[in-house]
Amino acid sequence: MSGRNRGPPPIPMKGPPHAGLLPPVHEHPYARGLGPMPPHPALLDEIREPQFVLGPRGFPPHPAIIEERLGVQLQEIQALLADNQRLAATHVALKQELEAAQHELKQMSHYADSLRAEKDVQMREMYEKSVRLEADLRELEAMRAELVKVNGDIKQLSAVKQDLTGQVQVMGQDLTRLTGELQRAPVLKTEIENLKQELQRARAAIEYEKKGYAENYEHGQVMEKKLISMARELEKLRAEVANAEKRTRAGGGTGANPAVSGYNANYGNPEAGYTGNTYHVNYGMNPVQGGVDVYRQYGPASGSWGAYDMQRAQGHR
Repeated sequence: MSGRNRGPPPIPMKGPPHAGLLPPVHEHPYARGLGPMPPHPALLDEIREPQFVLGPRGFPPHPAIIEERLGVQLQEIQALLADNQRLAATHVALKQELEAAQHELKQMSHYADSLRAEKDVQMREMYEKSVRLEADLRELEAMRAELVKVNGDIKQLSAVKQDLTGQVQVMGQDLTRLTGELQRAPVLKTEIENLKQELQRARAAIEYEKKGYAENYEHGQVMEKKLISMARELEKLRAEVANAEKRTRAGGGTGANPAVSGYNANYGNPEAGYTGNTYHVNYGMNPVQGGVDVYRQYGPASGSWGAYDMQRAQGHR
């Protein structure tokens, strides 16, 4: 108790307790003037101390001392009440702060849950996006390979285009040439008609030549037979002439036979009856119609029928 009485002497307090101070939060109902305030346990302990015990003579202590001690105890009680009030206010503030912190913690927990859910959604979206990107990359690789193939096809088509362009140019030149030839078509048609007419005339001439050759061939056969008979007669005459000469020589210079001399004269004359061509010259030349080209005659000799060998060769043809 000696520690509690340190400091200046207490000032006596008048009036109701807690004058000028706020009542404590957890103050007993009697502290607000509703009744006498019960003594504090510490005060009861001090009262029970030996100093409050009656002296040897049995006289109680002086009232001033008791009042002074009570004032000090009252100040201590007021200080304790003030501390209690501050602690109660601090407790309320801390409780409010705790409730606010718990509320904020709940909000933060909800916010963390929402962030976690949002993060999960974002992660899921990112995963799906990565899967789509991988699929797009695979498609891109396929498209790249297809692009390389398309570039090769484009190069091939360019070469084909150049080739076709050259062919088109050649065809254009051919078309120009054919256009010019088509413009000449009427002239060519006229020439073709003329050639057809000439061909018809040539065919007619050939037919006529064939007919003339057949007739000449028949005449040639007759003449060949006559020439053969004339050759036989000529051989006979030569044999007779030779025999006559032998007889003349054998006769020893007798006079010449007038028959033999006449025969010799006729035999040596080129104008005799069997030595020339008795047929007309027309048998040797084939007439051709006017306006037709003169073609080569049938046989190597188209002249007169005077030579026997030539006539025989032509007859065998």
